[in-house]
Amino acid sequence: MKVEIWSDVVCPWCYIGKRRFERALEGFDGAAGVEVEWRSFQLNPAHPVGKREPLEASLAAKMGRTIAQVREMNDNVTHLAALEGLEYHLERYQVVNTFDAHRLAHLGKSLAIGPEVHERLLRAQLVEGEVLDEPETLVRLGEEVGIPAADARAMLGSDAFADEVRADIALAESFGITGVPFFVIDRRYGVSGAQPREVFLEVLQNVRAEQARAGA
Repeated sequence: MKVEIWSDVVCPWCYIGKRRFERALEGFDGAAGVEVEWRSFQLNPAHPVGKREPLEASLAAKMGRTIAQVREMNDNVTHLAALEGLEYHLERYQVVNTFDAHRLAHLGKSLAIGPEVHERLLRAQLVEGEVLDEPETLVRLGEEVGIPAADARAMLGSDAFADEVRADIALAESFGITGVPFFVIDRRYGVSGAQPREVFLEVLQNVRAEQARAGA
C-alpha cells in the first residue's frame, strides 16, 4: 500500500494531520507494508520571493478578518496541535515563499531522508519560529537531519530539484487537490484534511480489506 501525502512545510494543519496519520499507522497491524511518500504543495505560491510577513497580518488581509479574529482562530489551531504533542508558536510565524524549502525536501528525498527533512522543516516553522526562506537556515536544518551542508548550499545556488517540486504541484492539480494535507492511497482513494486518527485507521483497514478481496 502506498500513501502519498501532499503538504506544505509551513502548514499548521499539515503537521497536525501528520501526527494523526502517524498515530493511525501505529494502530494499524499492516503498517509494515505501507510506503509513505511526501509530496510538495505551496499554500501561497504567488507569495513574493524574499518577502516575509507575520502570519496574523497575512491571514487578516487574505481572509478579510480582524487581527483579533485571526488570533482566536490561531489559538484554536494551537490547542488542537497541543493535543497531538505539538507546541505551536504561531506568533513567531513568518509567511514566506516555500519553494526553496521544498527543493531541500526533494534533496533529502534523493538521499533517502525525505521524511526526516519534512518533519524538521515543519517543526522549525511551527514550533521554533524559524524563517524558511533564509538559505543558511535551510542549510543548518538540512544538516541536522543528514544533508551535507555543501550539498544543500550547492542546491540552493542552482535550480536543482525545481522540476521535482513543480511536478508534485502539477500532479496535485491533476488530482483536483486544492488544499493540504491531502492523502492519496494507491492512486485510488483520497483523504482530505487533518482527519481524526480513527478516520485514517478506518481507511487503511478498508483499503487492505479490498486488496485482500482482489487477491483472493
